[in-house]
Amino acid sequence: MKLNRNFNLLLAGQSLANTGDILYIVSVIYAIFELTGSATAAAFVPFTITGAMFVSNTLTPLLMQRFNLKWLLAVSQFGKTGLLIILALLLPLLSMSNYTLLFAVLALIALLDGCANPVTRSLIPAYVDNSLLLKANSITESVTQGIQTAMWFIGSSLLIWLAADDLLWLTAGLFLLSSLLLSLLEPVHLQPAKEQGRWQQITKGWQTVSSTPVLKRLAWMDVLETIAGTVWIAATLYVFVSDALLVNEKWWGFINGSFFLGLIGGSLLCLRFAASIEKNLGTFIFAGAFLSSAVTLLFGMNNVPLLALALSFLVGIFGQLKNIPQQTVIQTSVPREALPTVFTTLGAIGTGTFGVASLLMGVLADAFGIRTVFMIAGLLLAAASLIAFKGRIFFWKTAQE
Repeated sequence: MKLNRNFNLLLAGQSLANTGDILYIVSVIYAIFELTGSATAAAFVPFTITGAMFVSNTLTPLLMQRFNLKWLLAVSQFGKTGLLIILALLLPLLSMSNYTLLFAVLALIALLDGCANPVTRSLIPAYVDNSLLLKANSITESVTQGIQTAMWFIGSSLLIWLAADDLLWLTAGLFLLSSLLLSLLEPVHLQPAKEQGRWQQITKGWQTVSSTPVLKRLAWMDVLETIAGTVWIAATLYVFVSDALLVNEKWWGFINGSFFLGLIGGSLLCLRFAASIEKNLGTFIFAGAFLSSAVTLLFGMNNVPLLALALSFLVGIFGQLKNIPQQTVIQTSVPREALPTVFTTLGAIGTGTFGVASLLMGVLADAFGIRTVFMIAGLLLAAASLIAFKGRIFFWKTAQE
C-alpha cells in the first residue's frame, strides 16, 4: 500500500527545509569563526538555536489553538525564507562591533523552527493511516538522516567555491521551494478545547503527558536519553578521539559519519521489517535502549579506532530501532487533536534538557575524564531501558488500539 500525496508533499517540503537548515548553520558558523577567530563564539550558534527552540516549543500551543496546522507550517517556512534573505544581506556587513546582530536573527529562525517541528510530527498521523505510521516514520527518518549525513560534508565543501552569504542565498531558495510545497498540503482541522486561558493552552500538553502513563514513561526516557546523547555532540566526541583514542581529527569525522550511517541503517531496517516491528513495539523500544546502553559502555572503554567506528555504527542502528517505534507509540497514544501540544511539550523537555546536559557533561569530562562521561551515558541508557521494560505493557496496549 503506497503512502499518499500529502505525506509525499510533507516529506519533500521538510527535506528541502532540513537541507537548508544545515547549509545555513554551516555558513553562519564559518562566517563567525572567520570574523572572530573564536571557537566559543562559533559554539554559541547551536546554544542560541537550542535556547530559542525551547521558548518556541513552550509558546507554540497558543498558535496551534488559533491556526490551521498546514498553514502554520507553511507560514513558518515562508518566515524563515524572509529571515534568511535578511541574514544573507547582513553577513557581508558584519564586523566585530555588530556581529551580535546575527544571533538575534538566528534566534528568530529557531523560534520558527521550534514551531515547525512539532507541527510536522503531528501532521504525519493526520495524513497517514495508523497501519502505515511505522513505515511513514521510517521513511521520514531515513531521508532526514541521509540529509544529515550528506549535507554537513557538502555544505563545508561548498564553502570552497561559494562565499558564506552566497550559500545563504541558496538556502533561502530551498526554503522558498519548501514553503510552496507545504502550501499545497490539504488543511488539517483540529478541534481544540474551547474557552481556555493562555496559561491553560500552554500547559495543556504538560497535563496530557503527565496524566497519560505511556507518555509519562516516554518523557522520562527522553530525559535520560537526551542527557546520554550529549556525549555524541561534536565537541565531546572530538575530545574522546584526541584524548582516549589518541588519533588525529580525521577519525573524528569518520566516527561521526559512522554514527549517522548507523542511523540510516536503523531507519532502513525499520522500513524493511515494519510489519514485524509493529507487532512488537514495546520489545523493540526496550531492546534498542538496552543495546544502546551496552554499546555506549563498550565505546567508552575502547582503545581501538577501528572498533570505535563499528561501535558508533551500532549505536546509530540501535538508537533508531528504538526511536522509530517510540515515535509511533506517541502518535497513537492520544487523540490526534492532542498531538500538537504533546509534541511541543516533548520538544521543550528535549531542548531544555539538552542545553543543560551538554554543559554538565562538558564539566564532568573536564573534572573526571572523557571516558567517565561515556560510562555515565551508558548507565543512563540502561536506566531508560529499565523504564521501557517495566512499561512495555503500556506500549503493547497502545499498539493494539
